[in-house]
Parts: sequence; C-alpha cells; structure tokens
Amino acid sequence: MITLSVLDLSPIPEGSDAGQALRNSADLARHAEQLGYNRFWMAEHHNMPGIASAATAVALAHVAHGTSRIRIGAGGVMLPNHAPLVVAEQFGTLAALHPGRIDLGLGRAPGTDGHAAQALRRNLHADVDDFPRDVMELLAYFEPAQPGQAVQAVPGAGLAVEAWILGSSTFGAQLAAMLGLPYAFASHFAPAQMRDAVEIYRARFRPSARLAAPHVMLGVNVVAAPTDAEARFLYSSLQQAFVNLRTGRAGKLPAPVEGFAERLDPRAQAMLDNALSCSIVGGPETVRQGLADFVARTGADELMVTAQVHDHAARLRSFGILAEARQAVSLAA
Repeated sequence: MITLSVLDLSPIPEGSDAGQALRNSADLARHAEQLGYNRFWMAEHHNMPGIASAATAVALAHVAHGTSRIRIGAGGVMLPNHAPLVVAEQFGTLAALHPGRIDLGLGRAPGTDGHAAQALRRNLHADVDDFPRDVMELLAYFEPAQPGQAVQAVPGAGLAVEAWILGSSTFGAQLAAMLGLPYAFASHFAPAQMRDAVEIYRARFRPSARLAAPHVMLGVNVVAAPTDAEARFLYSSLQQAFVNLRTGRAGKLPAPVEGFAERLDPRAQAMLDNALSCSIVGGPETVRQGLADFVARTGADELMVTAQVHDHAARLRSFGILAEARQAVSLAA
C-alpha cells in the first residue's frame, strides 16, 4: 500500500483569517491521523497573504499538541533564512515534547520574495550556496553532545529528529544522496525535473546511519469530491491562486468558480498545465485510477498530498475520499 502524507500550507481562504486557518490545520491533522496518513507537514512561506504557516515551528507545535501518532514536520524550513542552531533548538524542542514524531525537511529556497528575504536576514550574505554546509552543521547539532563542545542545541542534542532534503531541481537530489537522507521533491508545483532528480538520487545514494536505502516522497495535488464535476469546481481555487501568484497578485485562497480554466488565455492555461501537471482531480474512481497511475509512473515510495480547497469541510472530505482510494488501489494490486 502506497504511503500517504499531508502537506498543509495552512491556507487562508477569502473571508477568513490566519487564526481560523491555523485552527483548520490542527483539525485537518487530527482528521489525517484518524484516516491513517503517515505525516503532517507544514511549509515556511513569508509575505504571502494566503498562507498562515510562516512561523513553521510554532504552527507545528499547535498541530502536534492536538495529535498523538501522526508524524509532524516541516516541508520545509528554508534554511538560508535561519541560523542552523536556531532551527536545531526549535525542532529539538518539538522532539523533546513529542518524542519519535518529528520530521525536519530542509529547503534551500527563500520561500518568499527578495524584499521579505532581506527583512528576514537583514542582509543577503547568507547565500543558498551555503546550503550544504548549513545542513551538515544542523545535523551535527542533533548528535549527542561531546565533552568540551562549545555550542550545543538544548533541546536538540541526541534527540531523534528525522531530517529530509527537499528540492525542485537536481541539486537537492545530489545532496540527499551524498548525505544518505530521505528526499522529497516538490512535484506538486515544479514538476519539470522530477524524473531526473529521482533517478540521480537513487543512483547516487550512499547509505548512512540515518537511512539504509533511498526513500523518495513526491508532492501531488489531490482534490477529491463525490463527482468529477464538483472536484474540478473545487480545484479552481488552486488554479486561481496560482495564476494570481505568478502574475504578482498573491492573496487569500479564492472561492471556487465554474469554468475558470476554460476562460484563461492560452499562455496562462499552458502555465497551469505545466506547473500543476502532478495533480489528481475527480470523484472516487478518477482519484483511484489517478493514484495508481501516478505511483506506477513514478515509483514513489511515499506521496505528500496537498489540497488547496476553499471550504474546510470539503477539504476534510477530499482527504477521506483519497484514503479510501488508496485502500482500493492496494486491494486491486
């Protein structure tokens, strides 16, 4: 049975606010835990009016408090925005409070625009090219503290935090393979290099104390509903949000509208078709077939599912339909 996990951006729908979005995230995490999902990750984005998970570690603490079994993690923390010690302390704190449940996905992109990146760092001397060195420094903080060690992560040292490398290109694949870490690819919005990245990661993987064999998790958008027509209607919220983002008009998650994609000009339609090609949208049978096809085509070990749905109840229902579809795929196999 394919392993399913959840990626939540804590979307802020039009007509709502960040507080409600974060409460919705906690509710979704409880729902996902009951349905048997493996992980619940939240992502770091800044200066985005429609995303409430900027303070990712704080948001994860809120979610973790309301769950008991599902793994909780960052998908991811954008490491160029932070000192490695601070990240180690934050996730060490989470691991101390919730032993054996904490994941830390690490990305090298800023997760924002240039103005916000400068506001986060005060300067831009923290370069993405420092990412491998920062990852290794961070991982070292989770090792047991040594006698005379000048700087320790407290909490953090000696705690079990499962580290991942995230990526949307082949760079992260090479680093994850070299360090012997699990790898998550952002195919849900940047699928162009997915196949190449996965091939490189698996071919070059070096076993480590953290991971004996390569493990690939791929991002996929899934919007499920009782019918194909309703799913396509709900999916229009993500389509609108993506067009708004790409045209410099980022805002809250729009309410769905009928026939949105059909009214776009060919250039915008092509952009959506390319960026969101790793999407499964439809009723139960469409989702079951789409899930089976995607797993067969990619050979993914795990899927990280995201669903930008305006109505919270419809989003909960979507993850429930997907969980049932996963079971049907397993029985058919």
